[in-house]
Amino acid sequence: MPLNNFGSILTFAEELERLGIAFYEGAAGNPACAAHAAQFQQFVKDGRKQIQTIQRTRRENVTEMILEQIRDFYRAPYVKTYADPAGRPLDAVLADARQIEETAEAFYRAAMEKIKALPEVARALKLIGKKHTAHRQTLASR
Repeated sequence: MPLNNFGSILTFAEELERLGIAFYEGAAGNPACAAHAAQFQQFVKDGRKQIQTIQRTRRENVTEMILEQIRDFYRAPYVKTYADPAGRPLDAVLADARQIEETAEAFYRAAMEKIKALPEVARALKLIGKKHTAHRQTLASR
């Protein structure tokens, strides 16, 4: 499915954030991940803030929503499914968490490039992408 306008990009960004939030909530409750529960809870908190940023960006730039067409940008490379982290071993949960962050980082980088004609929106996407980069780097050290 193409991401062919401002609205579809932000809608998909919100979907990615909600997927991450659900995953990290499950991971935080997994006894095998107890040592990382605080980190996962922080990722949930960050995801909620990122959704607020996405929604605010949509509201503040609604007039551009209709004007800017996006070409050759698709959801498929960024649509992943992850096993429920509850009851899974820590290594498997961390591997999925790394994949979630890498996918989100790649999406925001690509989305920022596709929407750079709208600098306010591109800046918001860049900031969210940087947060995912920080999450990925934190997970890489685990």
